[in-house]
Amino acid sequence: MSEIEAFLNVKIKNLNKKGLFKEEKIILSRQSNIIRTTHNSKIVNLCSNNYLGLANNKEINDEAIISIKKYGFGMASVRFICGTHIIHKKLEATISKFLHKEDTILYSSCFDANTGFFETILNEDDAILSDELNHASIIDGIRLCKAKRFKFLNNDMNSLESMLVKAKNCKNKLIVTDGVFSMDGIIANLNEICFLSKKYGAMVMVDDSHGLGVLGKNGIGSIEYNKVIDKVDILTGTLGKALGGASGGYTSGSKEMITWLRQRSRPYLFSNTLAPIIAATSIKAFQIVKKRNDLRNKLHFNSNYFRKKIIDLGFKISGNGHPIIPIIIKDAILAKKMAQELNSKGILVVSFSFPVVPKNESRIRVQISSKHSKKNLDFAINNFEKIGKKLKII
Repeated sequence: MSEIEAFLNVKIKNLNKKGLFKEEKIILSRQSNIIRTTHNSKIVNLCSNNYLGLANNKEINDEAIISIKKYGFGMASVRFICGTHIIHKKLEATISKFLHKEDTILYSSCFDANTGFFETILNEDDAILSDELNHASIIDGIRLCKAKRFKFLNNDMNSLESMLVKAKNCKNKLIVTDGVFSMDGIIANLNEICFLSKKYGAMVMVDDSHGLGVLGKNGIGSIEYNKVIDKVDILTGTLGKALGGASGGYTSGSKEMITWLRQRSRPYLFSNTLAPIIAATSIKAFQIVKKRNDLRNKLHFNSNYFRKKIIDLGFKISGNGHPIIPIIIKDAILAKKMAQELNSKGILVVSFSFPVVPKNESRIRVQISSKHSKKNLDFAINNFEKIGKKLKII
C-alpha cells in the first residue's frame, strides 16, 4: 500500500467511526417512485431527480426500443470526426426551440457543458460573478478560466451589485447562477439578476438542471418562472433529471456563441458523442413535457402538500416553490441516523453533510415526484413524525 493509499485508508476509517462514511446503495430494479432493493423489499424513493416520472415512462421506453434498432448502440467517435448523426442535430434544434434560443450544443453531461464553457469564452481581461452556492461543475469550470473571479452571497442582489461595481473595469462581465440551488430548493432571483446585468453591461448564464421541465407554465424552467426568457444569454442544463434520468447535457445561446464552443470547447471536442438512443428518447421527453401540463400540476400539488405537512410537524426546511425540500437537521450524525431510520421503515432518503453542504447545516433532501401517490406521501410524513420525535428533532 502506497503512502497516499494508507493516508486515504485512515481517513475512510475515521469517517466510518463517526458514522459519516458515504456508502452506495445497491438497487436491483426501479419503478418510478418505488424501488426494489437487494433484499427484495419495496421502499418509497424520496431522493430521485425523477420529477415528472419519466424515468420509466412507457412512451419513452417504447421510443428507446425503436431507437436502438434504428440507430444502434453508439457512434464510437467524437462529434467532429464521425460522431454526428441527424438525430443529434434534431435534438439540438428541439432544445433551441423549446428554450427560445438560437442554437444548442450537446455534451455528455451538464458537468461537461459547464466545465467546457468559461475558458472557451472568457480571458484574463474579463470577470465572472458567481453565486456562492453554485453547482460544483460551475466552480470547476471557473477554476479552468483566467478571468477575474467575484463571488456574491446566495441570491443576494446587494452583494451581487457590490461585486459588479468592483468588476466595472473588466472588459466582459458574466453573471452565472444556478436556476435552482439543488441543495436548498431555492429558485434564483433571475428577474433582479437580469435587471442588474443590464445596468452594468453584463451577460447572464444560468444552469437550469433542476428547473427544466419543472418550473414555468410550459416547463421551460426558471427563466419562464421568472419571466426572463429573452433576457438570459446562456443556458446550460441536463437531460438526466426531469427529462427521464438518463444522461446528456447542453448549452444554449446565440448562434455565434454555440459555433465558437463547437470549435474550442474541450469536453465537446474530446468526449464521445451522446448515444443516439438517448438523443432520440430525449426528443420524446421534450414532447411529453410540452403537452403534459398535468404531470407538472401533480408534481407541484404533491410538493406543496408534503412541504406544508412537514412544516406543520415542526421541521425546519429550506426553499420554496420547488419539489426539492431540504429538511435541515444541522447535526451530521443526527441527520445520518434519521436517514438510516427512515430507510429501515421503507423510505429511501440520504443525509447530506459537509463538504456537500456547509458545516452545521446537515440535512435530508427530499425530492418529490409526480408519480408519488398521496398514500406514498402520507406514509413518509407519518414516519418523519415518528422518527423526528424519537430523535428529538421535533
